[in-house]
Amino acid sequence: MGTTQGQTGRGAGMRLLSPAGGPEQLRQAIHFGADEVYLAGRQWGMRARSKNFDREQLAWAVGLAHEAGVAVHLTLNTLMRDADVDGLPDYLRYVDSIGVDAAIVADLGAMALVREYAPHVELHISTQASVMNALAAEQYARLGARRVVLAREMRLPEIAELRRRLDADGFGSLELEVFAHGSMCMAVSGRCLLSSELVGLERGASFGACTQPCRWGWNLVEESRPDERRMPVEQDGSWSYILSSNDLAMLGHLDDLAAAGVAAIKIEGRAKGSYYTACVTNAYRHVLDGEPASAWMGELDAVSHRPYSTGFFYGNPTQNPGRVEYQRDRLMVATVEKDARPVAAADGRGAAAPGFLTELLCRNKARVGDALQVLSPGEPLRECELGPLERWDDDLQVWVPAGELSRAMCRYRTVLPFALEPLDILCLKQ
Repeated sequence: MGTTQGQTGRGAGMRLLSPAGGPEQLRQAIHFGADEVYLAGRQWGMRARSKNFDREQLAWAVGLAHEAGVAVHLTLNTLMRDADVDGLPDYLRYVDSIGVDAAIVADLGAMALVREYAPHVELHISTQASVMNALAAEQYARLGARRVVLAREMRLPEIAELRRRLDADGFGSLELEVFAHGSMCMAVSGRCLLSSELVGLERGASFGACTQPCRWGWNLVEESRPDERRMPVEQDGSWSYILSSNDLAMLGHLDDLAAAGVAAIKIEGRAKGSYYTACVTNAYRHVLDGEPASAWMGELDAVSHRPYSTGFFYGNPTQNPGRVEYQRDRLMVATVEKDARPVAAADGRGAAAPGFLTELLCRNKARVGDALQVLSPGEPLRECELGPLERWDDDLQVWVPAGELSRAMCRYRTVLPFALEPLDILCLKQ
């Protein structure tokens, strides 16, 4: 069933595409090794509840990413009514002018507008288009597509056959992208009516405002007497998540994706926080660069997730039984704010030992003496103890002693045994 987790799974040559639901996630995606990022403006994206980027922020994002050699893909992949399409030409002129690298689009009308008003922006076909055969992919290529994000329901042999047919038909330059990690949806490539039916048209999944009813707990209810005749579908007294799928994780199978002809792998999660983006991007970066997947699978357990599966790649995906809807092994407690400064610090015996004075931005609580785990790009997972702390007092404009990290978004400093860079992450194992 493909590569084992003990193998490298390096997927030579595949690009790593990470989610950026807001500016903080963008910084972490770049810092931890994404080749490309995907994000949305304030309209037309499939994650309306993410922070996203206004025009000024989008220009900043493109500049920041390009400075690091990272490409920016803009999602314009909601279903579009006439009113939605009317606003696109002006926006696309702006997108073209600031250097966005690619637009991810599902609507045929929007595709035509991208070609007309953003001629320097690559056209990528969204998974929302549900491309599952070479003929469909070739038609999109004739419309100017440079890459197709395949339907999530495809198996690896089907992807390999699609790639073979494209090459045989003279479409070898058309790239294939797949989702390799993150939440799965109970609908075909995310095209679902459940949210709009239960909550209202304004919360339709295909317009970027899904309320995720498939993640709710459900009971079996008899219509005539619903208060008296109801029972959980599961008979053990817990909720049943009968529509909620397991999450996808292909970290141990990247060689198989590469062998099937995949050019880029995508991490789902634009509605997730910066820690998720950093941690998952870091794990996939290490494995793509040749390290064994077995060394990094634990990192995927450190972020909030449902039980993992390999999705449709090797057959039908497994169903979340509902007993574990979310789990996480680690908590981000701080990010590094500035480059560390070498200092002499006392070791446990009172002798001088090398150390690095490090300024932190607090995100969650941790006490002096807690064992921390440190995420840094290009480094193995490292551990250290949280030493004596100082907190910056804005009123007094001085550093004052502190016994714990406790004030979110406040600045602290401590001495660590190794040098860290801005955006590196300190975590507390739970």
